[in-house]
Amino acid sequence: MGNDDLTRAAALFRAMGHPIRLGMLERLRREGEICACDFTDHFGVSQPTISGHLRTLRDAGLVRTRRDGTQICYSLAPDGLEVVRRMSDALCTAE
Repeated sequence: MGNDDLTRAAALFRAMGHPIRLGMLERLRREGEICACDFTDHFGVSQPTISGHLRTLRDAGLVRTRRDGTQICYSLAPDGLEVVRRMSDALCTAE
């Protein structure tokens, strides 16, 4: 991996570096698409806290959004997750 790839991977891993954000990604993996308001009850934190975590994941390129009326729905962003997968594979492969 080149320096640009390493920089991108580091940013993605930083964005995943919180238990709630990891939980959000895992829930999106299972359920496909979730509206932001549905995370609040699940994680037991305030809406502003959820919004901040989702913004971090979106800015990193790990999730994408779709507006449905007044709701914003989130789903996984395959490109960002592919970078994470490649980096994880590289770290786990014995040479």
